[in-house]
Amino acid sequence: MPNREEREESESELQDEQVPLGRRLLNGWLAVAVRFGSVQTLLLLVLFYLVLIGPASILQALGRRDQLDKRALWKKESAWHQSESGGTDLERAKLLS
Repeated sequence: MPNREEREESESELQDEQVPLGRRLLNGWLAVAVRFGSVQTLLLLVLFYLVLIGPASILQALGRRDQLDKRALWKKESAWHQSESGGTDLERAKLLS
């Protein structure tokens, strides 16, 4: 009785023989394409960061810009901002129409 390794080799040889040449070529090409795709994805992400996000964050840090206005929260106890009142509901409705 053949051992397990010999049987697996013979099964894989049978599977290779049963797969048409076109399908084997397609499977090989897809394997290569997956590797190319993973490399391209990594390169695009790195370039995106280096070209767009990195310089923008450096400029923002140099300008000391606080986009979320968090520095003002240390001076006040609340982040509440009073809104400008538009008058009564009827006056606001007339302005919208």
